[in-house]
Amino acid sequence: MRLKKWESATEWPLTILSIVFLVVYAWQILAQPSGLKNAMAEWTMNVLWFVFALDYLISFVLADGKWHFFKTHLFDLAVVVLPVIRPLRALRVLTALNALHKTSGMALRGKIIIYVVACAILLVFIGSLAVLDAERNAPGANIQTWPEALWWTFVTITTVGYGDYTPVTPTGRIIAFVLMLAGIGIIGVVTGTFGSWIVDEVSADEKKSTEITREQIEEVSQRLNRIEQLLEEQSKEDNRH
Repeated sequence: MRLKKWESATEWPLTILSIVFLVVYAWQILAQPSGLKNAMAEWTMNVLWFVFALDYLISFVLADGKWHFFKTHLFDLAVVVLPVIRPLRALRVLTALNALHKTSGMALRGKIIIYVVACAILLVFIGSLAVLDAERNAPGANIQTWPEALWWTFVTITTVGYGDYTPVTPTGRIIAFVLMLAGIGIIGVVTGTFGSWIVDEVSADEKKSTEITREQIEEVSQRLNRIEQLLEEQSKEDNRH
């Protein structure tokens, strides 16, 4: 109960801070500022990282089932504790989708489609920034520009993997691992949702056909009953004469 109250109170503030983190991170990677501007960007992201770490700590303390909380929040813990996957902290912005998902009044399938598409776009964008940050200054790296990083991220998350660009740093390979897992999950959700839609459409058509058949049977039955009534009336009329 305490954890739910905390999450409800901090959801939107943390969502806004996550978006700020992503904007600052993207600006730092793409604009490559130097001097005071770069220091301010680093300071901003470190402050936001501290806020996310504090949120994780408070949530852990408030959780009734701490072991369950630990098991279900491993990624949150990893991006807080492990410096090597610092770029993936930008994935914290995905909490914005959770907040929007809860306030949306759309049908379940529509929510799933919007959530999956938004996740895919964010993952491609964040993944391209992260791998560019990790690779462009590494010896022997062939991912040197953002368009190259964007292309590599797209073919990786779709599990195509042409092999024209490959990460050479440990951080880049960790990012590739996360993107491949995310890609498999996204493809699974899309396939399952599409399959569910087909099944529902087929069931709806069958139900409609069944309803039409029943209506036709009832109509024929009513006509037969009417004919029987007319015959009985005619028979009675003949008997009178």
